[in-house]
Amino acid sequence: MKITILTLFPEMFDGFKTTSIIKRALEKDNIELEVVNFRDYTTDRHQKVDDTPYGGGNGMVLSCQPIVDCLKSVKSYNSKTYLMAPTGVCLNQKLVRQLAENEHIILVCGHYEGFDHRINNYVDGAISIGDYILTGGELAAQIVSDAIFRVSDGVIAENSHLDESFENDFLEYPHYTKPFEYDGHKVPEVLISGHHLNISNYRLKQSMLITKKYRKDLFERHNFTKRELKVLNDEKIFADID
Repeated sequence: MKITILTLFPEMFDGFKTTSIIKRALEKDNIELEVVNFRDYTTDRHQKVDDTPYGGGNGMVLSCQPIVDCLKSVKSYNSKTYLMAPTGVCLNQKLVRQLAENEHIILVCGHYEGFDHRINNYVDGAISIGDYILTGGELAAQIVSDAIFRVSDGVIAENSHLDESFENDFLEYPHYTKPFEYDGHKVPEVLISGHHLNISNYRLKQSMLITKKYRKDLFERHNFTKRELKVLNDEKIFADID
């Protein structure tokens, strides 16, 4: 898996590439992150990559030439290219899994008032990380890259993903560690019982109840299995959530 990021501010990725799980992932042979400054591709003698908008208005618009030429230089036959833009498909875990199936993803970071609309003719789509505005696409590209890398082969053990939030439409169940009691708050007894089925049912029920409380939209659209319904409706299973 390779991700190429086109940006005007490559230095914003210095810390991203050298920290924690991402650093370890990039040390593996099957994971690669390439950061390219598309200003290097402008033909403007003043190194401009933007201009005023046709029709008037505030701000500047990123020009076609430097971005398209940069794209052509980094693309391969198997590349998929996406603008980081509010017009894009909103990122979720299902989309992350789909993106991770590609061998090469190119993410283009916008700035100023955005892209010349004609750049859309040279990309496969756009991705948004939510309904809010950032000063540029760099932070969004880091989020997309982080999400893709962590589900890529060999980065994190596959069984570590199974119960994570959004992997099965539910938020993840609560976790506890030592000490057993802190400031009067105790770890649920079932977690120290050693009874694996009871622990599994408890965690599943907690996951469903937390999702219902905090993300009702996810809970209501989920297609429940027979086991999930049985666990959810079983009053014997401890069900308190904070």
